[in-house]
Formats: sequence, structure tokens, C-alpha cells
Amino acid sequence: MVFKLILYFGVRIEAMNKYFNYGTDHLTVEKTVALAAGKVNGRLNDAAINKITISQQYVQKIVSDNKTVYGINTGFGILANTKISEEDTATLQHKILQSHSVGVGDPIPVDIAKIMLITKVHALAKGFSGIRLETIERIIWHIENDVIPVVPEKGSVGASGDLAPLAHLFLPLIGLGEVFYQGTRYKAQEMLNKFQLSAIQLGPKEGLALINGTQFILSFAVKAVQRMYNCLEAADIIGAMSLEALTGTKAPFDERLHDLRPFNGNKLVAQRLRLLLHDSAIMQSHIDCGRVQDPYSLRCMPQVHGASRNAWFHLKELTETELNSVTDNPVIFSADDTISGGNFHGQPLALPLDYCCFAAAEIGNISDRRCYLLLEGKWGLPMLLMKDVGLNSGFMIPQYTTAALVTENKTLCFPASADSIPTSLGQEDHVSMGSISGRKLNRVLDNLEFILAIELMSASQAIEFRAPLKSSEILEFAHDCVREFVGFAEEDRIFADDVNKIKSIISDFSFVEKVNEFATGKGINLNYDFEGLNGL
Repeated sequence: MVFKLILYFGVRIEAMNKYFNYGTDHLTVEKTVALAAGKVNGRLNDAAINKITISQQYVQKIVSDNKTVYGINTGFGILANTKISEEDTATLQHKILQSHSVGVGDPIPVDIAKIMLITKVHALAKGFSGIRLETIERIIWHIENDVIPVVPEKGSVGASGDLAPLAHLFLPLIGLGEVFYQGTRYKAQEMLNKFQLSAIQLGPKEGLALINGTQFILSFAVKAVQRMYNCLEAADIIGAMSLEALTGTKAPFDERLHDLRPFNGNKLVAQRLRLLLHDSAIMQSHIDCGRVQDPYSLRCMPQVHGASRNAWFHLKELTETELNSVTDNPVIFSADDTISGGNFHGQPLALPLDYCCFAAAEIGNISDRRCYLLLEGKWGLPMLLMKDVGLNSGFMIPQYTTAALVTENKTLCFPASADSIPTSLGQEDHVSMGSISGRKLNRVLDNLEFILAIELMSASQAIEFRAPLKSSEILEFAHDCVREFVGFAEEDRIFADDVNKIKSIISDFSFVEKVNEFATGKGINLNYDFEGLNGL
């Protein structure tokens, strides 16, 4: 078995190329995350520089020849038919960053704003945007020095590009707006002064090239692909622990059964569960118990977890298409060949983001049902997972939290992409709202990480009542990982503290990474048949 060790979002970082060539190399989700983490350095090679330079020369020729091209010497949106004089073409680009900076709400996370910069550089460096080399180099300077613009979370409708967030993202280029640097928020001009830099004077087409694009939606998609993968991996492990604690059977995970309904996600999850439960003494102890069927939340894990795996794979596939696309407007093929199209429209990502919102919510839904089963006092477990209940409430109330989080996730499942409100006086009469889809999915994942943490806490408590019988080596190791942070509960305590500790090892990916590393050390590859569907 050849195993792809998951050390940093599905790949060995040390096996990656040290450099990534913007505009010419193929960008993947894991490379994007590695660039944002500083594990890989991005640069412009000669081929990209040549394409950028030629494209910018096309724009200069359009201006000097006084050809009418949208956004170069015309107004924007409904003002597309308003001609701008040659002497005002540069001023026009400066003003577009100012006028479109209308975002509201809290700043997006710094790492997502940094991913926006990275994905924008890659798109611009393909050489179809007419932007100057020095402007792209300044954006790269922001990435390399972790001077990350402050971008409000709300204000994009996900068509004509993510106009408002991208305008805020690039205000610092012209000395406006704010940035985060070493954990502190500064005026952009303060940082330029600190590093002895001057504000950029934008040339023709540059402002429009900067704000037209899907990089806000895309960056939330990148983050969601990373986080949802981790949650799916964790859910299989945690679900297997709950099944062991409840003395469930592994018969529903039989390979022959899933070959009769061969959805890749189902087959992958069934395989993982078989391997996770292999050689379990707990499983062997009740092989002839006479129990005919387990509840669906145990028996149907391959079907439910697997369906969410398929949704995740679709999002990953489309996200990587977008990562390597040109999404601004107009697209410059030559001085005589420009196309004002709709590559900025966010619908291709809005739909799968909404789909994954449902898929992630369902992982939380089925996890909550397993939490409930663990509390019922059936199949040899004490009611509420504590021997002395009455005086103690045991694990009753953590399940209230999972119930609340599951319902909150359900309210977030209305598809933002099902809505459209015309903008720009009807010129932009259908918009994707994909920016909301991306933010919403990450909110669902926030809740899902807590739900999984509560199930992992409950399953770890429950499985100890099976002693001296032991589970499989992998699941015993997973249990030990939890016990490094949270002990067995003999009586009530502030369980929120336990939940937060366990949630931290889920959300920082260390729980899944450690379990996978342990399995590898035992010669077990939990995903060996499914590199395409599962490996990142």
C-alpha cells in the first residue's frame, strides 16, 4: 500500500517544490494553503513576466489609439457607455477602488485575505488582464511581508466579481485603507511609511483588473475544502468510536454490500470503517449477541458520510478549476481583440458551496444522533454516561449543545445562490450571492467542529465502560489522543472546558493527522484505494 501522509492538508510539504511560479504553474488547494502558510514561496518566472508585459502593452496601445474598450476608457457597470478621456484613464482606476470600497461588517480572517492576494496574483500573472508588472510585484510584497489588507466580510453579491471586498483588498496599493501586520491593525499609509514605500499610481485598466474577479468566493472555498476534508476524516474516526462504545456491528460496512451500490464516497467510508475497526476485541466480544440491526446513525455511516464526501470532492474539483482561471473583465487577448464577458460571475462556485453547506450540516446531524444514542443507557452503558446520576447530570447537557448547533446549521442551509437581486440599475441583473455561500459554509463548519468534539468527548467516556475489553489499535490510539487533554469524568464538571480543548485538536487538524500517522506506522492506509476522491 502506498500511503500519502497527511501532514499539512493532505500532502507532505517537504515533498513540494520550494517555489511556485505564479501564472504558469498549476495551483491546487493544498499549494494555495502552503503559500499562505509560508511553506512555499511564490514568484514570477520569465514566462509570466513576459505575458504580463505584453498584456500591459496591449492596454497602452488601446489608450493611445483611442479605441473604446470597457473599463479602460469607459465608465463601469451602467456607465459603460460613458467615454473617459485619455488623460483621465489613470484617475478612473484610482476612483474605482475608492467608490467600490463599500464593505461592512467584521474583517474576514487574515489567512483568507492572504489567500485572496495569492489567488489574485495567480490570475493576473496569466497575462490577460493588462496590469503592470510593478503592481503585481507590490501585491507579492504584501504576501511575502504578511502585510495583509483589512477586508470587511459583507458587501459582495458575487457577480461583476467580488467588487467590494476586492476594492478593500487593494486600497493599500494606493495608500488607503487598513492592513494587519504582526497582529495589529494599521492605516495602510503607516505601513508604506514604515517600509519606505510609495503608493502605487494605477494605470489604465488596473483598478478594474484588481476588483473584477471571484477571489473572495474562491478564498472561502479554499478554506472550506481544507476544513471540510478534516471534518470528514474526523467524523469517520469518531463515528467508529461511538459504534464500538454502543457495541454496534461492522457487518453493514462489508465491501460486497457497497459494491452493489458503488458510490465512491460510500465505498471509501465503508473501507475506512472496516480498517478502523479491524481486530477490535470489543467487536469480537458481541459477535453472537443476537442484535439484528443498529440504528441508522451507526449502520448508515457509509451512505451519509459518503454522500458528504462526494459533495466535498465536487467542491474541491471546481475550486481547483477556478484557482487556475482568469476571472476579471474585460479579457485582453490583443490590442485589437478584447472581450467583455462574464467570467467574474460566481455561480460556478456558489452552487457547490451551497451543496457542501447541506453536506457539512448532515455530518453534524448524524453526529448528534450518535451523541443521543450514547446517553440512553442501553447496551450496557450507564444512562447519561455516568454511574451516579441524579446528583450528577452526566453528559446530558452537552447533547443540548449539539442539538442547538445542528438546528443553527439547518437555518444556514438556505441556498444563497437561489437568490438574486439586480444591481447597477439592471445592467447586472443576475448575481450569484456566492460570497454569502462561502461565508455560510465556513460558519456551518465552525459549528460542525464543536458537534464532532462533543461526540468525541462522549464516545471517549463511553468506550471506557467496555474495559477491560479494548477496541482496535487505531481507535485506542484515538482515545489516548483525547485523554492527553481531557480525563474520564467521574462526576459533573464544567464540560465546556473539555469541549473547547477537544475542539481545538479537531480544528487544528492534529487529531486526524496523529491518527493517520499512527495508522501508517502500523502499515494501515485508511484511504489506499481512493487517492482521487480522498487525497489532497
